[in-house]
Amino acid sequence: MKRIVFITPPDAEYGFSLAGVTQYIAGRAEVEEALDHLMADPDNGIIVVDERLVMGIDEKKMKGLEERWYGIFLVLPAPEKPALEVDYAMRLIRSAIGYHIRVT
Repeated sequence: MKRIVFITPPDAEYGFSLAGVTQYIAGRAEVEEALDHLMADPDNGIIVVDERLVMGIDEKKMKGLEERWYGIFLVLPAPEKPALEVDYAMRLIRSAIGYHIRVT
C-alpha cells in the first residue's frame, strides 16, 4: 500500500500526523529537496504540499516534478487566518451582556 505524505510548514506540525499520515515539516528553503527525496521513494503514492511552500518554486521546475513522478502530486490551499469578524465580535458581546446588539 502506498503512503500519503504531507509537506507542511512548522505551523501545521501536528495536524496531519494525528490523522495517521506521514508528515514532513519544511520551510521554503527545504521544500525542493524534500520533494526530490519523497518522489524518489517508490513507497509514496500521494504527495500533498502546502501552497505557501511552493510559491517560490519556478513554474517550470514544478511542472517537471509533476511530469517525472508516477504518483499523485497535489498542492493544498493554505489556510487563511480570518481577521476579527463582526460575527465573532458580536458573539463575544452577546455572551458578555446577554443581549444581541447591532454593530454598524
